[in-house]
Amino acid sequence: MSARLVIAEDEALIRLDLRETLEEEGYEVVGETSRGDEIVGLVRAQRPDLAILDINLPGGDGLTAAAEITAERLAAVLILTAFSQRELVDRAREAGALAYLVKPFQRNDLVPAMELALGRFEEMKALEEAFKDLEERMEVRTMVERAKGVLMDELDMKESDAFRWIQRRAMDGRTTMRDVSVQVLSGELRP
Repeated sequence: MSARLVIAEDEALIRLDLRETLEEEGYEVVGETSRGDEIVGLVRAQRPDLAILDINLPGGDGLTAAAEITAERLAAVLILTAFSQRELVDRAREAGALAYLVKPFQRNDLVPAMELALGRFEEMKALEEAFKDLEERMEVRTMVERAKGVLMDELDMKESDAFRWIQRRAMDGRTTMRDVSVQVLSGELRP
């Protein structure tokens, strides 16, 4: 499946050339705009894999849109602009852009920059998922530890017995150890 793209470029000729180039390369352009104040809404509506943004656009700048798009993890962002000043490159990086390309661009520069941005975005999403999973596991472990402590204190159970009871209760009740622990901590459940 080819990557889905949104283009934000105020110069119609460049936008058309970019669209044709991308489609020839097998990408699907799902939205275009020439206005900075339309970018985020377009990205939210179309859910592209990559947003290619110019910096200076009527109605708002691409860097502000890039910051909003990346904060919401809506799409990878590539900045495509005529400006190469270090300050703008730094601002683009701070806004979350994953690639930066200066116009006039060459086709053999565009595709690798896009693929790099897409790859980095996928890595970031995978890391976020792994972090969320780890957070959830830590939360469950903390709940189970607290519930074990309650059972040990109130019922004079050994730690291993308290753990096995929580585990068995979860299996017998076809629920999770987290749910059993919550019930123990709220006082609803005891052996």
